[in-house]
Amino acid sequence: MAHKYAQIAFTQTVRSVQTHHNSRSGYASMDEGDDHNYLLSEYEAEFLSQRDSFYMASVNENDWPYLQHRGGPKGFMRVIDASTIGFADFSGNRQYVSTGNFKTNDRVALFFMDYPNRRRLKMFGRVKQVDDQDWDMLAQLEVDGYRATVERGFLISIEGFDWNCPQHITPRFSESEVDSVLAPILKENERLKASESPSIPAELGSGSLHLVISGIRQLTPNVRAYELRHENEASLPEFKAGAHLKIPVQLTNGKITERHYSICSNPKRSDIYEIAVQKETDGNGGSQTIHQHFQLGQILLCDEPAHYFQLHDDDRPAVLIAGGIGITPIKPMAQALQCRQVPFHLHYAGRTLAHMPFQDRLRRALHGQVSFYSQDTATRMDIANILKQAPTDALIYVCGPNRLLDDVIEQANTLGLDESRIVYERFIPPTTLAKPITVTFAKSEKTIRVKEDESILDAAINADIDVLYSCKTGQCKTCAVTILEGKAEHNDTCLTTQDRDNQGLMCPCVSRATTDTLTLDL
Repeated sequence: MAHKYAQIAFTQTVRSVQTHHNSRSGYASMDEGDDHNYLLSEYEAEFLSQRDSFYMASVNENDWPYLQHRGGPKGFMRVIDASTIGFADFSGNRQYVSTGNFKTNDRVALFFMDYPNRRRLKMFGRVKQVDDQDWDMLAQLEVDGYRATVERGFLISIEGFDWNCPQHITPRFSESEVDSVLAPILKENERLKASESPSIPAELGSGSLHLVISGIRQLTPNVRAYELRHENEASLPEFKAGAHLKIPVQLTNGKITERHYSICSNPKRSDIYEIAVQKETDGNGGSQTIHQHFQLGQILLCDEPAHYFQLHDDDRPAVLIAGGIGITPIKPMAQALQCRQVPFHLHYAGRTLAHMPFQDRLRRALHGQVSFYSQDTATRMDIANILKQAPTDALIYVCGPNRLLDDVIEQANTLGLDESRIVYERFIPPTTLAKPITVTFAKSEKTIRVKEDESILDAAINADIDVLYSCKTGQCKTCAVTILEGKAEHNDTCLTTQDRDNQGLMCPCVSRATTDTLTLDL
């Protein structure tokens, strides 16, 4: 059965235009399979209950369309059942033109907008006027407490509907919506100002890109989003899905360091970067400092976005797997694939839906292309089954806790999948303890003992040895160094066989040694 909305909207002429612009393949799936976009689910019903206006188009006897904006109290468009909606025509705002048009042509097109959340719902249907003697139905369409009286009502039988891509919807907010968002932020801002915590400089960092914090949003109880704009309102350097920013952070001891965060805004946007920071109470203090001290107007001097978790740029399908805060690089990947009309499916797991950043946006934008796994849904992510059902040429992108990544890698090996198809990113290196080793840094003429619970890189930094580094998770190759003596146990994901065997390189951020000693060219 074809998608009923497509049957109505995609005439042969429309299909020829889609073909001419090379977009027909993206709509072809709407011609196959079971259709559900003519029956309202709880999701559409909830959406309609929050609308206080919509656009309605009718056609007169001369084939001229007439577009009218209808407004009223929130939820005045009523859901009667899964295939019927209705609304009241209030006294003082009568629909003379539309009502006349409906007498000769009962077709109607509706357009519902949700500007704050960048959603829109398009609908086709057939309309009939509620007879003024049908008091029961008119009573259903009334709105309790609304000042206007009902003069007539309309019922619409739904023929088909479709959700639109939100890419070019400009967010708009009412004054009350802005106040509700700002209230908790302003309250916390006052609390922080009154605290005795060390002051944070007006500018942090030393990069060439001057970013200002222009927005702060609480996504979940422990995840906060920070919107970053160019200090001079200029366009920001282009980034690709999966890119990172190095964010300068001043720790509670006064030390200024850097933390890596994925850019989770849509890659099509050039006005902002957005990062999402999960507060880690048992971490090293970076996320706690950001949550406590980053404020609107703070200037961050950053380097341009780095790309070492990159999305493919061809038409091969993709399977996206995210766990918890691992959604941050995966979300823009889904948006990029959707924009390019490349087949994909997102699998997103978390403790509860309330603790899963962006799940509400993804549910709206990726209707039918995303699956959620949480305590709320009483489902668990079955990695083996996901990999078995993946298209044979699909690339699998994974980000999340180490246990999730390890599970994907193990299941892929069991199924005999080509390891080049598995692309992943670790936020932190594996936490297994390693044996203590002695490392000599030849150029620095220093020999230090590296403890079982620290990396060679951290030990070098603590010993004031000059070493370049970036991700600290074995993915960027920045810290790669030549081994002069000893043998490495490689745990990185960025060095090639030639890098390791022919050039003798290792990444001291995650790799170790199979020997008791190492001598490095540092």
